[in-house]
Amino acid sequence: MVLLAAAICTKNGKAIISRQFVEMTRSRIEGLLSAFPKLMTSGSSVKQHTFVETESVRYVYQPLEKLYMLLITTKHSNILEDLETLRLFSRVIPEYCRAMEESEIGEHAFELIFAFDEIVALGYRENVNLAQIRTFTEMDSHEEKVFQAVRQTQEREAKEEMKKRAKELQAAKVAAAKGRGGRVAMPGFGGMGSSSTKSDISSGNMDTVPIIDPTPAPKPSYPSRPAGSGKAMKLGSKSKDVDSFVDKLRSEGTEVISHKQKSLAQKPAAAPVVNQSSVHLKTEEKITLTAGRDGGLQNMEIRGIVLLRISDSQFAQIKLAVENNDDKGFQIQTHPNVDKKSFAQDNILVLKQAGKSFPTNSDIGLLRWRMQTTDESLMPLSINCWPSENDGQCDVNIEYELLVDGLELNDVVITIPVPHGVGGPVVGEIDGEYHYNHKQSTLGWQVPVIDASNKSGSMEFSIAGQPGDFFPVTVSFFSSKTYCDLKIISVSQVQGGEPVKFSQEVQFTVDKYEFV
Repeated sequence: MVLLAAAICTKNGKAIISRQFVEMTRSRIEGLLSAFPKLMTSGSSVKQHTFVETESVRYVYQPLEKLYMLLITTKHSNILEDLETLRLFSRVIPEYCRAMEESEIGEHAFELIFAFDEIVALGYRENVNLAQIRTFTEMDSHEEKVFQAVRQTQEREAKEEMKKRAKELQAAKVAAAKGRGGRVAMPGFGGMGSSSTKSDISSGNMDTVPIIDPTPAPKPSYPSRPAGSGKAMKLGSKSKDVDSFVDKLRSEGTEVISHKQKSLAQKPAAAPVVNQSSVHLKTEEKITLTAGRDGGLQNMEIRGIVLLRISDSQFAQIKLAVENNDDKGFQIQTHPNVDKKSFAQDNILVLKQAGKSFPTNSDIGLLRWRMQTTDESLMPLSINCWPSENDGQCDVNIEYELLVDGLELNDVVITIPVPHGVGGPVVGEIDGEYHYNHKQSTLGWQVPVIDASNKSGSMEFSIAGQPGDFFPVTVSFFSSKTYCDLKIISVSQVQGGEPVKFSQEVQFTVDKYEFV
């Protein structure tokens, strides 16, 4: 086949976008497109087909609501191949446009033209499918990103160098003025010949006469980086180049976590900021859970630890009272230097050597706990995902249920993978909000809070695919209350028992929570 042009036009023949694959003038393509609506209305039998012909070309078209996807080919091309190519063109459009409207097509014109070029080259159909087209159009250059990161680093370092040199010049001027023992006359503030100077001289007050520097002021110059500083192509400066590169990737929608930022990235965004006192306690608890898509808990492990940080040595000899309401069978261990007997009998954490002090300005693990189980009833949150095929589509019903009373889960995100290259899902009823990640082909179901007042919820959506395409379902959340019902309730001095003010932060987060 020889494909002359591909266009998206209105029913009146107005071209929204048009891509010519052979040499063709603008007036020629506009004439062909304007003639198309007249051919559509001539003849009663034309409406039963998806193509019309003239003496020189063939129009192969498909209605798209108020628009047409139109291919213009030679009369000698294979009509079956033309129709197959037309279907591929029509499937590309929903990948970039949410609605078949003129404004939406115009907004994504360049993306569509790039995709059209992947389908046809020099008038002939390429052997590609929809997934390959998406891959080809989304490819980018790693070298370009590295170059952009290095250039931004150079610009940032140049600005810092300019500020530094400006400060040095200002300091040199101030030092020169002090070395001359007088003031530098400023324009408009009592310069030579002003009324204030004349009055000072006539009155004999020589101490207040400003000293005028006869040396002409230096011309303003832009500070430049010293030769041989080696800062222009400082590729070894990983901290700056990598951070700039990561910021660039994140601006393009790619989630990247560097090694240095890993510990910070694992901390949920909803974690409250705590003003730390001289005695600060941090309780961290993490869950790792894997469950089957058809039910059944394969494994669940929860680990927790209490960390103590003392920044003032006068509070180095303290004891901590613990409230332990665990009824789920956690294994609880204390630090070897902590008095195990005191904790077992009185729930008090104190050093077993009398008179010894806790270290200061460092995080000390006092208490840790662990539980591993396959009991489904102990799952904090259960997820049921029910995909069912329906005439080439999949209708997916998914629901959550809070199983542990007393827990409050914040910033819950349930992530469902969806098939790649079939467009976005059509979401029906939903409790909460959703976000479709086009690049990663995932649907994120966002629920702000799940607690006793909001123990369950559901979402429905439809998309082309198979039931197995929607797994594994993953969950993330943050809670300011631990799963193991254990907390520090008071801190006091070992000698005298005087209460000590302390700050505390509690984090119950997810390491892995998935249904496979």
